[in-house]
Amino acid sequence: MRSTSAATALAVLFSSAALSVVAAGPASAATAVVGTPGGIVADGVHQRVFLGDRTAGTIVAADYSGAVLESVSGVPGVTDLALSDDGSTLYAASPELHEIVALDAATLDVKARYTVATTDGPRYVAFAGGKVWFSYGDQWDGNLGSVDPAVDPASGADPVALAQVPTADTGSGLWGQALLDTDPLRPGLLAVGETGDSTGTEAVLDVSSGTPVVTAWHHDSYALNDGVGDIDLAAGSDQVLINGTDRHAWANGTLTKAGAYPAGQRADIDRVGNVAQISGTKVAIYRPNATQPVRTFSMGTQGAVEVAWAPDSSRLFALVPSGGGYALKALTQPTLNAPTLTVNAPSTATRAKSLTVTGKISATVPLPAGVQLSVTRTDLESPGGKALAPVTVKADGTYSFTNTPPAGGKVKYTVKYAGDATHTAVSASDTVEVSRNSTSLSLNNNGKLYSYGADVRFTAHLGTTYKNRSVEIWANPYGTDKPNKLIKSGTVNSDGNIAAWVDMTRDTTVTAVFKGDARYKPKTVNVTAYAKVKISTAVSKHYKTAKIGTTTYYWFRKSTDPLLTTTMTYYPGRQQRFDLQVYHQGTWYSADSQYFPLGTAGKSAVTLGAPGEAGIRARMRSVYVNGSSGDSVNSTTYGSWKYLYFSN
Repeated sequence: MRSTSAATALAVLFSSAALSVVAAGPASAATAVVGTPGGIVADGVHQRVFLGDRTAGTIVAADYSGAVLESVSGVPGVTDLALSDDGSTLYAASPELHEIVALDAATLDVKARYTVATTDGPRYVAFAGGKVWFSYGDQWDGNLGSVDPAVDPASGADPVALAQVPTADTGSGLWGQALLDTDPLRPGLLAVGETGDSTGTEAVLDVSSGTPVVTAWHHDSYALNDGVGDIDLAAGSDQVLINGTDRHAWANGTLTKAGAYPAGQRADIDRVGNVAQISGTKVAIYRPNATQPVRTFSMGTQGAVEVAWAPDSSRLFALVPSGGGYALKALTQPTLNAPTLTVNAPSTATRAKSLTVTGKISATVPLPAGVQLSVTRTDLESPGGKALAPVTVKADGTYSFTNTPPAGGKVKYTVKYAGDATHTAVSASDTVEVSRNSTSLSLNNNGKLYSYGADVRFTAHLGTTYKNRSVEIWANPYGTDKPNKLIKSGTVNSDGNIAAWVDMTRDTTVTAVFKGDARYKPKTVNVTAYAKVKISTAVSKHYKTAKIGTTTYYWFRKSTDPLLTTTMTYYPGRQQRFDLQVYHQGTWYSADSQYFPLGTAGKSAVTLGAPGEAGIRARMRSVYVNGSSGDSVNSTTYGSWKYLYFSN
């Protein structure tokens, strides 16, 4: 026996004075990122943050959320930025061009370029006393220079002056390109920190006259520090902050130790003296001379490398390592203390029975007396939340309240503090699983076997509930190619019933779903009904049909090969089982059973070899066997026997 037919189925400009500005466009919300930090300064007039990108030779303008607004190229190797006191002009140091570049802070258009006659610098810039101050020089011979924006080069006068470090009372001057800092509220002062060696020269200069005069100068090796990596003028006091940690007070021309903040690395000080300190992977905010931070921000796995205050102290901007570069983060409400709030509700409770919720609010900056917290309950009856009576906090920060939940299921209690002049708002919640009654849900036709394509009515019956009388019925045919499908959703009738029809072409799991309500639990029931395949077999090459006894046979010549073509419901990889039996002395004996693949049209043609002998009776049938026929999406189905007789 054999099968005879089976159908299976921005350019950096080193030699040019040109600048190019590229607007980001109103749709852009990309976070500002630089390759290597080259200065950061916040502009309160235009609500912008400017970032220098030393790698790209660009300056990026971002809004107060940290999103890019525009950028300008043509400032190769930019190392530092400064704003004029009125916020109209942004100054950038370009050591590669040996220039101070002045840009319009509103547009980033170039206003002027000032050439600095040095081979080393300019490096750092600051604006004080109406001039731009910059540091320059090599490790052994550092100095200060200035640019006077009021001088017009066309007049023949040079706006750039070099060698501005005072010679009196300054010892050997400066080594390296000094760090600079100013305080907008004390516009005539300039802080200077030596970088060329580790002996730690630090100074405060009075530049209000346009010519630097020593206010305080310290150059005793290691007496105050082990090297200056950061220097800040402290607002509101005659102090400088070194390396984000040590406070040094000046008086009578000298500097002395005046206290310290917990260990940090770098800092920036706002106009009222608040210190934003980089300490490891955190940025901590300290009030002047405090030892406990008002607030602490986590910067992730790597710490910030630069921080800068917004002039109104409403935000703090931090540059944080990100993807091979440095991203700008805007930290909001940095001067407000962040309280900690807890909510503790029982894990389970009985509906319509009183329960107690407790908690505590605490802060490192004391909260006002008699703080009140708002309370909201969210449940199935009030999905948008229902306000409950506010609760007053006790002197130790603890609170408690009782409530009787009217609805079962998950009930969430949310407690909020609205915040105050020195504290941020805070919110916390906890969830209670409140008991619900059980209901009944049934579905008929489980385990029943149907002919292929039968339309079967599945009826779900829902028992007692509170308000929800809706049930969904889903049908999930066997096989990965047909998804679970919602076939009916609606309200049950007065008898509690809802029905849906399923076309039974495959074994199918039918599911009824009640999603529950405020007083009754959800309920889901499944039944499985089974479907046969459709089978038919066509016989050909016979010369007649005639009965033998009461059974109709297909008659063949003993030299003819019968052709038996089976049509069966198609499924990828499906095979039919071909059963052959012969008749001998009143009994049918199995001759062979063999699997043959179906073509994509669901057909399988098999020829029987001619027996060459008359008087032989045989019969055959095609069978789909669940699991053995290549798949399991239908139930085992037997085709009808076809009877064959061979004559001379």
